[in-house]
Amino acid sequence: MELMSAREAAAKWGISQRRVAVLCSENRIANAEMIGNMWLIPMNAKKPIDARSTRYNKNDENSVKPFLKWAGGKGQLIKEIEKYYPFENVKINKYAEPFVGGGAVLFDILSKFDLDEIYISDINAELINTYIIVRDYIDKLIHLLISYQEDYVPLDTDNRKKYYIAKRERFNDIKVNGNEADNIEKAALMIFLNKTCFNGLYRVNRKGLFNVPMGAYKNPLICDEKKLRAVSEKLQNVKIVCEDYKKSDDFIDENTFVYFDPPYRPLTETSNFTAYTENLFDDEKQIELANFVERISNKGAMVVVSNSDPKNTNKEDEFFDKIYAIHKIKRVEATRMINCNSDARGRIKELLISNF
Repeated sequence: MELMSAREAAAKWGISQRRVAVLCSENRIANAEMIGNMWLIPMNAKKPIDARSTRYNKNDENSVKPFLKWAGGKGQLIKEIEKYYPFENVKINKYAEPFVGGGAVLFDILSKFDLDEIYISDINAELINTYIIVRDYIDKLIHLLISYQEDYVPLDTDNRKKYYIAKRERFNDIKVNGNEADNIEKAALMIFLNKTCFNGLYRVNRKGLFNVPMGAYKNPLICDEKKLRAVSEKLQNVKIVCEDYKKSDDFIDENTFVYFDPPYRPLTETSNFTAYTENLFDDEKQIELANFVERISNKGAMVVVSNSDPKNTNKEDEFFDKIYAIHKIKRVEATRMINCNSDARGRIKELLISNF
């Protein structure tokens, strides 16, 4: 039987080599066989039917959800954001999310569509490390998380606090002084802290040290093994990068749908919660992002951006209306979940900005 490589099949069928590997691993190419570290495919094999636009069945057990709590997560806006998904257009076969955060939109897309290439990034090194470890070292990660859960949950409040503080100090020590050998432990600590800290916040001080106090959870699920394994499987063919969003320019082309969820512009001076990293995302950086959106729009990419609506507190504030004047702006309802003033929590408007 005459054989061809995944690269040759990709050229023959007009798809990416990564996509061919995925099809082989899913047994969608008859008689494809892994030899060493490469796929060999019968020369007469037919290109599988494109299933990218098949909607996901909500009862399908392969659905995945975010494995981390994340301030500003988009779970509540998925029904609005999914209206923009352009994947019925066969040309759009790539997805990029350069401010991935908790990944609500990422995991929704991974559950619903079968795309050629997916790229995620963030400048939060600890977050990106955790995504990589979940993808590449799931067994070792779960082993550590189970040990944390077995140690922590039976403790009384005082001893839980001591245990939590010790783990937080260890996390910060690795963050500052650690090396690659500590990455699995660092990811496990990131998940532990996320599941046990106050409101699942990720916040750092000016020195870059995680400083969120312990939360008051009676029986936190520190190791959700089923979810983590499902997420790990979905991430296998995702490119994960620790970089500024501008680096995504190398990946984005006319075949790409891009979703930007940057740190939101604060509605008031007292609501400035952008300390996901040591670097703040001020108005100048919001303008730089708007310019970048225009740049990739000119490449033919389809783009959606979310942000806060300054008109919630100042009807005269035209900041986003001006910097995204050439794009479409839709105001949608969301719930503010994090605010020190309980009277300020509730329904507000957020922006969904698109170039199509």
